[in-house]
Amino acid sequence: MGTRRLSREQALQALFYMDMHRGPVVEDPVGQFCCSFARDKPTQPFFHRLVDGVQENRKKIDTLIERYSSNWKLSRMSCVDRNVLRIAVFELLFCDDIPFKVSINEAIDVGKRFGTDESGAFINGILDSIRLDMEKGTIPFTPKASG
Repeated sequence: MGTRRLSREQALQALFYMDMHRGPVVEDPVGQFCCSFARDKPTQPFFHRLVDGVQENRKKIDTLIERYSSNWKLSRMSCVDRNVLRIAVFELLFCDDIPFKVSINEAIDVGKRFGTDESGAFINGILDSIRLDMEKGTIPFTPKASG
C-alpha cells in the first residue's frame, strides 16, 4: 500500500474519531490520535495536510457536499462516507498536485474498504458531479491555495 493511501486511511480514521467523539473536549484530538494510532512517519506530512485542511475548510467542504448530495443531509450520511467525502473534496479544491481522477478513485477505494457496499457508488456520484462543475468553473466559491 502506498504512503498516500495509508495517509488517507489514517486521516479518515482521525476525522471519524473526531466526528464521533462525544466525551469531554479533547485539547488536541489529532495529536491524541497520532500518539495512539498514526505512528508511521512517512505518512505524517500528507496525513496532517489532509486532516488540518479538512478542519480548516470544513464549513466550505460540508456546504459543497450537501449541495451535490441530492436529498442527503450530511448528518444522515454514514460517518465513513461523510469523512471520505470531506477528504476527497479537500483534495479536489486545495491540492493542485493531485489529479481529480486520483482523488476520486482513492476516495472510492477507501470508501469501499471502510464503508458499506453502497459507499463506492455514493461517493463516486457526488465527487464526479463536483469534478464536472469544477471543470466548467461553476463551483460557488473560489478556494484559496493551501499547503
